[in-house]
Amino acid sequence: MKKLITISFLLIVGSTATGWAQVNFSEHIAPIIYENCTSCHREGEVGPIPLTNYQEVASWGPMIQYVTEIKYMPPFSPDVSYSHFLFERSLTDEQIQMIADWVDAGTPQGDPDLEPPLPSFPTGSQIGTPDLVLTMEEAHTIAGNNQDDYQVFVLPTGFTEDKEIAAIEFRPGNKRAVHHVLIAYDISGEAAAKDAATPEYGYYSFGDFGVDEAVYSTWGYVPGTSPLVYPEGIGEVIPAGADLLIQVHYAPLPTDETDQSSVNIFFKKADDPITREVRIASVTPFNLPGGFSDFEIPPNEEKTFVAESLYEDDSWTPGIDYDISLISIEPHSHYLGKDYEIFAVTPQNDTINLIKIPEWDFNWQGSYTFQNMIKIPANSTWYTVASYDNTLDNPANPSNPPINVSWGEGTEDEMLLVGLYFIPYEEGDENINMNVLDMNTSTQTMVSPTNNLFHPPVPNPAKNSFTVSFTLTQRERLQLNLLDMFGKKIMAISDAQFWPAGQHSVPVNISNIGAGPYLIELKGKAYTLTQKIIISN
Repeated sequence: MKKLITISFLLIVGSTATGWAQVNFSEHIAPIIYENCTSCHREGEVGPIPLTNYQEVASWGPMIQYVTEIKYMPPFSPDVSYSHFLFERSLTDEQIQMIADWVDAGTPQGDPDLEPPLPSFPTGSQIGTPDLVLTMEEAHTIAGNNQDDYQVFVLPTGFTEDKEIAAIEFRPGNKRAVHHVLIAYDISGEAAAKDAATPEYGYYSFGDFGVDEAVYSTWGYVPGTSPLVYPEGIGEVIPAGADLLIQVHYAPLPTDETDQSSVNIFFKKADDPITREVRIASVTPFNLPGGFSDFEIPPNEEKTFVAESLYEDDSWTPGIDYDISLISIEPHSHYLGKDYEIFAVTPQNDTINLIKIPEWDFNWQGSYTFQNMIKIPANSTWYTVASYDNTLDNPANPSNPPINVSWGEGTEDEMLLVGLYFIPYEEGDENINMNVLDMNTSTQTMVSPTNNLFHPPVPNPAKNSFTVSFTLTQRERLQLNLLDMFGKKIMAISDAQFWPAGQHSVPVNISNIGAGPYLIELKGKAYTLTQKIIISN
């Protein structure tokens, strides 16, 4: 019996060792790191260490193993087993285990020829050519004192009429300094007046934009994610005369640095007007059982609040009597925040999970867009469960000893605030993929109603040129175009002309086309086929 046990033990150890030996950087770890980490961890970006090759990753192997095992990295607060969002930055349990096995095996490199190329990251824009670019009027100096810095900058739009917006893309001037950004607009002039009252450009504001009239937007910036582009017929409106507000969180830096960031604005096209404008509702302490005065967190205590339904205003009332399609959700707290859970219960007593953040981290927050819009039936009840830790066990507590805390915008104050972005429901909303900017390249041949074949472009991603191929079953008049992700024609690859039956390959010069995702359009007599392509620098 003892002999059998010994043999079994040796088999287990041998199997594990073999598993470790099979895990190497080139084939297994490089794809994980390059896809999930390198966008932030490279020269000039916010990540403190570069992770762009084997030597860099291997030298930090034990640290990478530790921060991935405790799920501190990649930074993404929502629980992806509870609900799903666009641009999730999380590793699977299998990927985390693979990293651990690789480090425990001594970080073997494997065959360098099998390592995937380092991704090409777009510059200027991830979407295309903006209709308007707003830039900070002056550069802001971030003091090298290893302290966080929160600044609001007012960017006048100059709009003389209301503008329908398809996307807003923040472009950091100093990627190493900019940690994350919130975006809003103000038509009251309050923010501009506050800026004018300070001697420096911009003004400090910790918790929010520091003005009552700021209207929050679904757009913001977190390193490594792409901006939301609204699908057909959906968008936001920025009124005439509005000032765009950007609240920039600058990361702690050891030396003085400057930043002069900009914002790309993309208007809805004339053939894609907004038929359903995005609406905004909010959860605040007014929704607590005892009202606003209930929101108080005594010193040396942990406290949980449960808010029901939503704040009453013109666009949303408790027990709303029509179905809605929820687009995104934006929980907000300060340093005492511990966790969030938000869900809806339908009149049929079904629970709809919206978002769960088990470990709140003020430094990693934002607006989270669902992969598909979530249908919330009429007369559903909403629940927001938010917990706070006002003890010294909370390392982020700004007060030592702890003090009594209530609502406020200061560092030592706290907030319970949830923004919800939605449109009235229409049939099929829940089937719309909100990732219009799908960065995945085409890998499948498309088939027309006449059985013509439109093949994936090669290479993809492409740098200076690519080849587009198609196979025709009969002579046919076709047109080939290169489009941006909004459907705007960037270049005519081939004007309408007749092509004989058979296979055709067309080389395309893209040396003058900016980096980013595009569509290749093949238009027949009564059909249109598309393929995706990424153009790199």
